[in-house]
Amino acid sequence: MFKFLFGGKKVAEEAVPESDREQFKRLTTDLNALIETLPIKPKITFDPATGQIDLEEPEQFADEALALPAPDAEAAEAAAKVTAAEKISEGDAVASAPTAPVGAPVGATSPQTTASDAR
Repeated sequence: MFKFLFGGKKVAEEAVPESDREQFKRLTTDLNALIETLPIKPKITFDPATGQIDLEEPEQFADEALALPAPDAEAAEAAAKVTAAEKISEGDAVASAPTAPVGAPVGATSPQTTASDAR
């Protein structure tokens, strides 16, 4: 009765190990499929002495095209120098700006005016 409600006991499938031939075929198929999707194909180098295959990566992949590139060290230093120079220039402009004399508040009488002068 409860087997019907809960679906019974499920038997996990055992993983069947891939043979070397199947693994090699799957890897080359996946690699070829990935290379087909790239707009710029990588340069492939084969070293017969070691049997190694080397793929030269493009500078930018399609999924990285939307991300901003990391600034290089020289560009970051140049930007910092420009920003510092701008701050110094702004500070000089503020310091050299003419200052206006502070006037008396509106409605105040001058200190030289006395009550007898007002009559």
